[in-house]
Parts: sequence; C-alpha cells; structure tokens
Amino acid sequence: MTDRIKRQLALLNDRAYRARRHEAPFDPVEVEQRWDRHTQEGAVARFAYAASCEREAIFHGEDLFGFNRYCTGAVSKGRFGNAVIDYAGVLAKGLCGIMQEIAERRQDADETALAFYDAVEGCYAACFALIDMYRTAAAEQGNTRLAIALERVPRYGARDYYEALVVLRFLSYILRLNRHVHLPLGRFDVYMKPYYESSLTAGATEEELLELTELFFIAMNFDSDLYIGIQKGDNGQSMVLGGCDRAGNEVFGPLSELCLQACEELALIDPKINLRVNKSTPLALYERGTRLTKQGLGFPQYSNDDIAIPFLTSLGYEPEDARDYAMAACWEFIPTGNGADVPNIKVMNFPKIVEQVTREHLLGAACFDELLQATRKGIEQECDALMAECDQPHLPIPVPLISSFILPCIERGRDVSFGGAKYNNYGFHGAGISTAADALSAIREAVFVQNLCTKEELLAALEADFVGFEALQKQLLTCPKMGNNDDRADALGCYVMECFSSYLNGKPNKLGGVYRAGTGSAMAYITRAAKTGATADGRRAGTPFASSYSPSPDARIKGPLSNIQSFTKFDLRKICNGGPFTIEVHDTVFRNDEGERKVAQLIKTYIDLGGHQIQINAINRDRLLDAQAHPEKYPNLIVRVWGWSGYFTELDTVYQNHIIKRIEFTV
Repeated sequence: MTDRIKRQLALLNDRAYRARRHEAPFDPVEVEQRWDRHTQEGAVARFAYAASCEREAIFHGEDLFGFNRYCTGAVSKGRFGNAVIDYAGVLAKGLCGIMQEIAERRQDADETALAFYDAVEGCYAACFALIDMYRTAAAEQGNTRLAIALERVPRYGARDYYEALVVLRFLSYILRLNRHVHLPLGRFDVYMKPYYESSLTAGATEEELLELTELFFIAMNFDSDLYIGIQKGDNGQSMVLGGCDRAGNEVFGPLSELCLQACEELALIDPKINLRVNKSTPLALYERGTRLTKQGLGFPQYSNDDIAIPFLTSLGYEPEDARDYAMAACWEFIPTGNGADVPNIKVMNFPKIVEQVTREHLLGAACFDELLQATRKGIEQECDALMAECDQPHLPIPVPLISSFILPCIERGRDVSFGGAKYNNYGFHGAGISTAADALSAIREAVFVQNLCTKEELLAALEADFVGFEALQKQLLTCPKMGNNDDRADALGCYVMECFSSYLNGKPNKLGGVYRAGTGSAMAYITRAAKTGATADGRRAGTPFASSYSPSPDARIKGPLSNIQSFTKFDLRKICNGGPFTIEVHDTVFRNDEGERKVAQLIKTYIDLGGHQIQINAINRDRLLDAQAHPEKYPNLIVRVWGWSGYFTELDTVYQNHIIKRIEFTV
C-alpha cells in the first residue's frame, strides 16, 4: 500500500468529507409534481434538474477520479436498477459513439424510437455539462491527469486502464444521480482486461495499476452511504471476477488477482467481490479468496458456473449470454449488458404458507402426506397470486439514460420500460426454506410418528405462541432440523423447493419473459418473519427466519460438513435465481494456515457437491456484542448481512441481533 493510498484511506475512514454535501434546493415532493414520471420528456427534465443541482465539482484529497456527490438528493423516487449495463460497449464507444449510432438509426425510426432517441440525447447534454464542470475544476485545482483524461472520456472511447476507470466512476455517478439503484460493476476483469493490457504495453507497472485500482475502490466508497437499499451498505456495488467467458474459456488472470489484492489491502465494504467457480477450480483460488474472508469482509461470495449456467439456459437464455452471467446487487444471476430482468420482484414466504396450511388442514389430515399435498397446493396458489400481482397493468416509467447503456435498446429504439432489452425475466425469492422444512418435520414427528402431542394441542400451542406450552415447544425444538444431514428434515426442504421451482420456472410474464425461482430472502427473513405467526418447529411468532439458504436460527447444528450435506441434496439447477448458502465461522479459525485451508476446503466441498452459491462470515460474537455497547470503538467493523457487507454499527439493531445469533462454527 503506497503512502498516497494510506492518505486517501485515512480521509475516507475519517468521514469528515461528508460535511461538504448540500441538500437539494427543492423539496423532492415538488419535483414529483413538476415533471411527469411517465413521459420521456419528464425523464429528461428530472435528470437535467438533478444534474443542475450538482453545482460544484467535489474532489476528496488526492482524488484522481472526481464525480463525487455535491447534492444529497434532487430526484425523489428510486428507479430501475439491479442490472449490469453494457460496460464494454460504453468503454469502447463513449457517449459520442452512442450518439453517432442514434444518428444513423434516425432515418428509419418510428415515432416511439425518435422520442426515445431525443430523450437519450437530452440526458447526454446534461452529462456533457457535468463532464465539462469537472474538467475545468480539475485543471484549476492542478489535477492535471484527470483534466487531460476528461478531454477525451467519457465522450469518446477509453484508451488505457486509467481512462477506463474514469468512465466507470462517471457512469456510477450519473446513474445514481438519476436514482437508479443497486448498480453492480459486473464482470470487471473481462471488460477491463483490454485497457489493463494496453497500459502494461505502454509501460505501466503492476504496482502503478494496483495503486490506480485501489484509488478507484476508495473512490467507490466515498458516496456509498448515499446509495442505500434497506440499510447502509446495501448499495449494490458488487463486482464479478473469474468464471468462463462467452466462449467457455476461463478468465481468471492477473487483473482478477490485482482486484483481490486491492480488496485485501483496503478492507472496505466496496466493491463486494463475487468469484465465479466450478468443479475444476483449484483449491488455491479458494485459499486466495479465504484471505479476504479472514479480513472479516464477508466476501468473496462464490457462485457455481456448473449450476448457474444450466439454470439460465433452461429458461431460454442463449448459451453465450448464460456463460456471461453476472450477479445483481446481492446474488441474483443476471445477464451482462442486455437484460432488464427484475430478479427480486416478489418473495415466496414458505413459513407463512406452512403456518396457514397447518391451521387450516392439520385437523382434517388423515396422514402426513395429506398435509404435504395441502402444502404443495398452498405454494402453487401463492405463486399464482404473486404472478397475478406482477402482471397487473401499470403505466411504464421511461428510463432513457440507463436504457442507452443496455442492449439492444438503441438498435430497437426502445426504452427498457418498453421492451428494449433482450431479456425481461422476473425472479422470486424463496424465504424461510429451512424454517418451513423444520416446521413440517416437527409436525410429522410430534403428531404422526412419536405422538408427542395431539393435533388439537399443537394448534392450541401455535395459537398461544407457546405461552403455557413451553414443554411442548422444547420438544418441537428438538425435532429433526434441516442442516444436520438428516433426511427426515432435509427431504422436506427438498419437497418445498421442488413444489416451488417446478411450478414457477418458465411460466411467462407480461413482458415476454419468464419467471424464475430462487432460494434468497433479502430482508424478508426479518420483515416477512415479523408478520408470520408461530410455527411448529418451535419458532415463536415474529421471530426471524434464516437469511436466505441457511439453517434456522433455532436449529442446533452438528457441524459445517453436515450442514453443507443437507443444503446440497436438492438439484439446485432448478432453483437458481439466487440466494446463497450462508455460514458463520468463528474468526479464531483463521489464525493459522491450517484453519484457512480448512475453510477453503469447506467452500470447495459445497461447490463440488452441487451448491449454487456460498458466502462465509468470519465473526466473533464477543466483539459484536462489544460493538453494540460501544459503537464508537468499531466504526469500521464489517459484517455480511444478507447478500452484502456493511458496517456493523450502522445497521439497525434487529439486523445486528440476527447476525449475533447466527451459528458460529469451528472448522
């Protein structure tokens, strides 16, 4: 780490720079009333207004990139996001190259296309004003390297690694300024490789390119607190490394390693690294990734090409596009550069369905299989209800700026909101899979196998939220739980996933795309759980589920290997919208090389057994408890929350408590 990096990192961690921001001059509600959100003209006016509020070029310390936020918010509502734009195309052509393509297509364009093209050019005019503002300010402040770069990019294509990084910083700035949310960087080591190699050929050293990478990563963190999803840190700034290219060739190389080294040295929440792996991935790469996990970053997250690619092709993605997949803000598998998929459009609340089925059908069930059939029907009915909600007619909201960066919108002359993208698929999360499986397991054992209670007693206990039924609750908590390699529970988790995926996958949506099933929960493990009553596994009403694809917080798990065996029994190629297997490992495991190697072997085992995604949290319960009591001592303590990493002390208490309660393993 160079001295320059140390100074920039200290400036970032001090957080005093945030005082330079200013509030928008108009109330966001007034903005809503001034311009119609449902017209191309309104979209241009809103972005132009937001750009005009950026009245000063802001540089932080020895800043080589600029494009930092001056105004904290000038457009009120969040917009389209969770998409990987065509970074390769924008880097190669620049904004003027895209405008040239528009000019060539105008002659044969219909009225809709002309309106879209006009809107794109209107947005670009505001972009050019911002570029000029930063170029002038950079020159005046002696930031010569940036001033020279801005004479070319992003108007025209980048020629080297530094210019390409400036373009990436600019794209993040303008799109987030326009309130596009959760914008991942996609396959960084693929589209940046030509510029990295160009700089090396021109004489740049690896050390110089590492410093540029670290400065860029630091720049990504300066405004990350403004890009808020549910909690601070949930900002979508993820990056994919490794995996195969569109032709099927492995891409992990020196640039990929450079990014891992930068993340390891900086220890920041962004970018959140996703490593694409497969059965042929050597243990050495898992060991390399584990060194980041050891830092307490909560990443890399590992995604299995052997599972994700067949899933995507089974739903109609072309093989080249399936091989080129990236991750959305958290972990959903999405296409690169040509998709308007909404991978988190609805949540399937499995414990709620099991709760309702138990209350409505348990008394009348002559055998456990009848209850299972009622569960299947409940899942299918909920799928139908959620799809009906998605297919309700609504007035589209044009987003011409980001549409200009997604293929083939310019070619078609259509905004993504009007079918401009190649892919328009919808993904459903699947929340509380383990809780649902455990509840069904407890019903079978307690009522139909061991006769621990009658149906009436169980229903009364659930109605009372176990108050007065504590002895029964204790017995239910000891019934077989998913995560111990026990088929009595695991098979029920597989049953729930089979019901969901076989019914939902491939069904058409109103945009000409299809629906996709997944194992993720996002924040639903807290929010949906709060609205779910007591369940037969012994869980009390309102208490959280597991985060995504993990054992229930109330389950007593034998160890990490049995946990992995449980969660790889289902054919995850059927339910691969996204949603990682999450495991917490006590940070003392990482104190020596043997511990790191064991963690790497554990991850590789999950992938080799057919796991789709996995993420490891290196945590220490005592440190987290102390951080709750004395947050001022731990401003930079990082944890993995669900599909993203954030600063522990910035999280709401309910999320802090869930992380503290999660199971710690000693590998």
